Amino acid sequence: MTSSRQDQLIALIQEQIRPAVGCTEPGAAAYAAAVAAQTLDETPERLTVSVSRNILKNAMGVGIPGTDMVGLPIAVALGALCGDAGAGLAVLHNITDEDVAQAQKLVDAQGVQVCLSDQSQKLYIDVLAEAGEHSARTVIAGTHTNIIRIEKDGQCISTGDGAEESGAAGGGAELSLKEIDDFVRSVSSEKLNFLRECIDMNSAISQEGLEHPYGLGIGQSIYETLPENNSEENYALAVTCAAADARMGGFTLPVMSSCGSGNQGLTVSVPVAVYAEEYHKTQEELYRALVVSNLTAIHQKTTIGKLSAFCGAVTAGAGAGAGIAWLLTQDFSTVAHTIVNALAIVSGIICDGAKASCAAKIASAVDAGIMGFEMYHLNRQFYGGDGIVVKGVENTIRNIGTLASEGMRETDRTIIRMMIQEH
Repeated sequence: MTSSRQDQLIALIQEQIRPAVGCTEPGAAAYAAAVAAQTLDETPERLTVSVSRNILKNAMGVGIPGTDMVGLPIAVALGALCGDAGAGLAVLHNITDEDVAQAQKLVDAQGVQVCLSDQSQKLYIDVLAEAGEHSARTVIAGTHTNIIRIEKDGQCISTGDGAEESGAAGGGAELSLKEIDDFVRSVSSEKLNFLRECIDMNSAISQEGLEHPYGLGIGQSIYETLPENNSEENYALAVTCAAADARMGGFTLPVMSSCGSGNQGLTVSVPVAVYAEEYHKTQEELYRALVVSNLTAIHQKTTIGKLSAFCGAVTAGAGAGAGIAWLLTQDFSTVAHTIVNALAIVSGIICDGAKASCAAKIASAVDAGIMGFEMYHLNRQFYGGDGIVVKGVENTIRNIGTLASEGMRETDRTIIRMMIQEH
């Protein structure tokens, strides 16, 4: 593999794993609002927010960091009144109780209006901030922090060239499992040190979720069964789900997201770190396994896209299984069969928005990833003809992409109609 291609893949990973505080969909809306308010250069009195259906779906039921509230209105108000526009998806990292009270006053006064956009893009956010006779507008599309237009008083002052719906920048569309294997064997360890932050960040929120009750306490529930089933698999499920519990519950610690999702970032990293510690792997071995888990998830998401009716935990769980398989065997065939097995087990999980139950879906996805590895370790596997599984890992990944991006379009519409009570 050429050094230029190595650098391209490093850049791809770095682009796809970014710090985020809270769920990325309301976080993106808060970011857009913060940029609009910064452009307005005075305190907004009115905020009008137009979003795609998938953004609305993922923001309706999830906790907003630093509050006991859910949904877009409070997230947008916080972003506009006190958000850090320079922090991207960590825009709400420094809010206080006073900030929350101020934002709540704006929401209570009907100062934040949310409506559905008629744009066809799945990821689309348009925030208009107004004060007196002045206004500012920020539009995000394609990816969570991709600002494609900024206006002040109706005049365009900045434009972007947009982003592909998949968000797989830097060569993601050209990836293959074989190339991932080549890359992880050849890249120098010094180039992977940035992954330390991922482990530190995601481990911290895992501990928070284990120690305090959030959401439905999925992680704590699994953790409490460990005396009866004290396995690394159960512990991996417990700590990963505990992190998701805290995140979906609105805790303010950041997570390192992947593929535009904090939950997916947790899923591809925390289980791999647990196995690395259990099997006494070196820091370098852990980092290389994280390369496999992240790039495997990115590769799958390229054909699926950022937002759909297909639960992102499924691809992330398969990525975690791939990372664990590489960590313990460094064998490409084992990695490939682990992915196929995992996808065959849980490919039917739907996304019906970000909320407390995401942690339970993560448990199923991580369990499938680990089971997929253990199956192949025992010379057991799913074969072509087992449902949507076909011969060859790339062909199965391609089928999953088609299922999610084409086959589940109407499923997505139906889910959103149910959630916003359209009849």
